[in-house]
Amino acid sequence: MLHPVFGAMPLLSTMPLLSILRSVLRSLVAAGLCLLLMANPAEAARDTDSYDGNIFALYAGNGSLVPPATTLKDALEKERTSVIVFYLDDSSTSKIFAPVVSELQRLWGREVDLLPFTTDAFQGDASQDRSDPATYWHGTIPQVVVIDGKGKVLLDEDGQVPLEAINAAISAATGIEAPAEGSTTISFNELNTEVLSR
Repeated sequence: MLHPVFGAMPLLSTMPLLSILRSVLRSLVAAGLCLLLMANPAEAARDTDSYDGNIFALYAGNGSLVPPATTLKDALEKERTSVIVFYLDDSSTSKIFAPVVSELQRLWGREVDLLPFTTDAFQGDASQDRSDPATYWHGTIPQVVVIDGKGKVLLDEDGQVPLEAINAAISAATGIEAPAEGSTTISFNELNTEVLSR
């Protein structure tokens, strides 16, 4: 039988080629599916010292905290209250503390300058300039420092600093009353936690 378009070319000569192409395509699809099934899903763990990305976006649902909107130097020049938070993205204690920092932004928003800094840049920095955040870092994380508009340190604590202690220092610095009640923690899943003031 002759091919209707090409005349003398036999129709059967294209059949083995199509059969080969189909079998190669099936093999490629099967190999691709096997590779997808073998791939590990992305994992993040709040209780490990692994790097999972921005801790505020991942564990507090608030990626707007970093980078800080201003600098410590600008805050001191404008005589604004500053809240410095030293942390590391690959620290379980910083991951657990991230919702507290997010709640500080919710409570005090425009009243204070919230300055979260990773400590990587401060390693070995012995600055004594009061407008340089490295001056206030002790070498531990998390660490919270509250500085009033005159440059006086009102709070300087390491570890899981209670929200109420930070609020009291901010209140003393700003003259604005802190929330009267304590705070409560709500966990959405194994990653996201929210700290709410009552």
